[in-house]
Amino acid sequence: MSADLHIAVVGAGPCGLALALLAARELPHARLTVFDARAPEHDVGADPRTLALSLGSVQLLQRLKVWPAAAAEPIRRVHVSQQQPLLLVRRQPEVVIDALEEGVPMLGAVLRYGRLVAPLQQAWADACAAQPQRLALRLGTPVRSLKTLHGAVELDTDIAERFDLAVVAEGGVFAEQARKALRHDYAQTAWVGQVTVRGLPAGTAYERFTAHGPVALLPLGGEEAALVWCVPQQDDPVQPLNDAQRIAVLNHVLHPDTGRVVAISPLKAFALGLNAERSLVQGRTVRIGNAAQTLHPVAGQGLNLGLRDAFELVRRLRRSGGDVDAALRRAEWARAGDRWGTIAVTDFLARSFVWNLPGLGAARALGLAALQRMSPAKSLLARQMMFGRR
Repeated sequence: MSADLHIAVVGAGPCGLALALLAARELPHARLTVFDARAPEHDVGADPRTLALSLGSVQLLQRLKVWPAAAAEPIRRVHVSQQQPLLLVRRQPEVVIDALEEGVPMLGAVLRYGRLVAPLQQAWADACAAQPQRLALRLGTPVRSLKTLHGAVELDTDIAERFDLAVVAEGGVFAEQARKALRHDYAQTAWVGQVTVRGLPAGTAYERFTAHGPVALLPLGGEEAALVWCVPQQDDPVQPLNDAQRIAVLNHVLHPDTGRVVAISPLKAFALGLNAERSLVQGRTVRIGNAAQTLHPVAGQGLNLGLRDAFELVRRLRRSGGDVDAALRRAEWARAGDRWGTIAVTDFLARSFVWNLPGLGAARALGLAALQRMSPAKSLLARQMMFGRR
């Protein structure tokens, strides 16, 4: 790789920082500058949002020596089920994926956003201090626009700056994003917060398909779990309820094995939709993570997809022999199957909750029951959840 290659990374979130650290190690002659609008004094470690990482993502962060194991709760079991009318079935359909059965130490892990980004940012700051001639971190520097040039890209910060390659990893949430090539508003809201659950099995993540949409519980340790509760925007059944009523509804819709919800935090609402670029690459600009595709949380794959984008991009640049444009084409081609497969499955599941088709719930229930009995198919699903489509 040419020593003249100068890469800009726009966005110092988990995808951008992981890419920068990986590129600094794998592309030792390239120069890298990370930009982010947040102020240098901002305490990113205090961000309480919850992240669910697959095993493949955990392994990438371990490889970079930035995995905060003490702050993460391993997922050793995933339990997926569908709420059924009590008179129709004796046993509720479910799929259970167990790490021991798959021969892995964990299926993934859950942790707070700040607990992940703070060590990533510190690792990058340390790398910049060790090699200031080729690595830089510019917090408090928003990138207002990018302009494609021949064999380069120009960033509009406080000045016009030219780079050989720009990687945009600054995504944001669906409601605040500019429209991308593929956009669909699911007319659904995700209510996000934390619950206390008596009898919550350790290390188990739950996803429950209900008549209104999916409800997910992600383990945070002890009796605490992160809650993602998806419902229609029109006639929202969650918004008018007080905490006691929300607890009562959750205990009604969740699987009996989950335990009993006894407390709930204030919930925040986020609009849900698909917003995706057709192509990751435009000239010398590459988009990864939420900057490339914002997905419904039903499959929990958004951040994991972005980290796989970052890994493949660096791998192709390392093998490029100096031909950056060829590396970008190969990276996009290599990511297409995993990316579009994940988008298609997530979009199908999200849309299915607003389809008023007779028998759809029964068909989903039969699919879950069949998958539980088909061990090879279940293992294939587990591998794709952990590592993406290979």
